[in-house]
Amino acid sequence: MSVLNSDEEAEFRTFVLTRRAALVRTAVLLTADVGDAEDLAQTVLAKAYASWRRVNRADNPDAYLRRMLVNTFVSRNRRRRVAQFLSPRTIEAPVPDQTERAVTRSVLITALSRLPAGRRTAVVLRYWEDLSESEAAAAMGCSVGTVRSQAHRGLAQLRADPDAAALASPEPRHHERTRS
Repeated sequence: MSVLNSDEEAEFRTFVLTRRAALVRTAVLLTADVGDAEDLAQTVLAKAYASWRRVNRADNPDAYLRRMLVNTFVSRNRRRRVAQFLSPRTIEAPVPDQTERAVTRSVLITALSRLPAGRRTAVVLRYWEDLSESEAAAAMGCSVGTVRSQAHRGLAQLRADPDAAALASPEPRHHERTRS
């Protein structure tokens, strides 16, 4: 690890101040846990600091950092595969908040946490982060076709999820159909 000069330190601090919130938000969507997301983001920022000259020289430092985030997430996920059991309840107890937005967000994050890592990553990058297929492919280190198939399968799985599907479908209407 090389020591940064004062100008590089200032550039890094500014970068972190402007990008940390977005990095943590994406990490929350990938991990489905605020604590894990904070740890993931911190790890990525530490790696970015250690290689700041390379990150800063990149054509798109945001894309470089996003790629680091996805790689670190996937790497951690591989190590955790040993004995993970899914639970029908959320990982964290939700803060009592009665607004529709908080409920929707909680249901979506829980539904996302049920997706396999590749599908979850593709869905988050494409539809939550609003990246193009090629940007998502670059962040995931795969082909555009893989992003398409993973996103397609992830969306299909979300549509099949009863909690997430209830968000998308309107309340059942009880009206009679008249025939002419």
